[in-house]
Amino acid sequence: MRLLFAGSPEVAVPSLDALLNSEHEVAGVLTRTDSPQGRRRVMTPTPVAARAHEAGVSVIRANRLDAAAASAIDDLQVDLGVIVAYGGLVPANVLTIPRLGWINLHFSLLPQWRGAAPVQRAIMAGDTVSGATVFQLVEQLDAGDVFATMTEPIGAQQTAGSLLQQLSLSGAALLSEVVDSLAAGTAHAEPQVGEVTLAPKLALDDGRIDWTEPAQSVHNRIRGVTPEPGASTSIDGSRLKVLEAAIARDTPSLSPGHFEFAGKKVLVGTATDPLELLRVHPEGRKAMDAAAWWRGLNSESEVVAS
Repeated sequence: MRLLFAGSPEVAVPSLDALLNSEHEVAGVLTRTDSPQGRRRVMTPTPVAARAHEAGVSVIRANRLDAAAASAIDDLQVDLGVIVAYGGLVPANVLTIPRLGWINLHFSLLPQWRGAAPVQRAIMAGDTVSGATVFQLVEQLDAGDVFATMTEPIGAQQTAGSLLQQLSLSGAALLSEVVDSLAAGTAHAEPQVGEVTLAPKLALDDGRIDWTEPAQSVHNRIRGVTPEPGASTSIDGSRLKVLEAAIARDTPSLSPGHFEFAGKKVLVGTATDPLELLRVHPEGRKAMDAAAWWRGLNSESEVVAS
């Protein structure tokens, strides 16, 4: 089959690679436009665009699928559109351009966590199992019939970043299987069944730690927003990003937000067990071990997060 692949971030690259290495032809790639990156704000292509360029595949850059983008897609005369984390909506007039429509690889067990941040929201909610779903793209958000699913356990210390990387690889294999079955005419999709939950895009405020919550909830939030937008708290008006933490069970309780250095461990109180900070990123400095950050404080007064 002739395919159009739509995707933008690094997590979409394994799926593009799987299709490039298949018996199908990737006739073109749809991705978002170049964006400024780094301190010098250099205009940089998306990871998917960079990979397509290496493979010699033509690229359509569009943040919104307007008439010009639709015309460019139509010119490719593809059988199937394949979308993985493109980052934009596909309107009704574009959904019907490929002969077989579009399929979408989504990193959740639909209908759970429909939306832009399924892995992050799943971890923040305390889920212990995640997965990926390949479904028929429709106008409604992540609501199409399902071709295939796969599951992955969520590790107790696993962050959204590491789980996304894991799912991007296993999900690519699942996606390839569905594309093969569509080409062979053996694919079968069924309606989604179960409770719908939503996973809206994360904002900076989603990373703000509320130390009055139970330790497990705080830990889930830290893992769910790592690496982006990042978990943070404020110490004497300065932002402290928490990169890695663990629940310090069987440890004397501390008042929520109160810090203590005990047994070479940096502990912070929550509504239940304290949390041990393992790695932090102080404002204006490099990331470091939490113990090194604490020793650098040289604080003679009580340290309390706000």
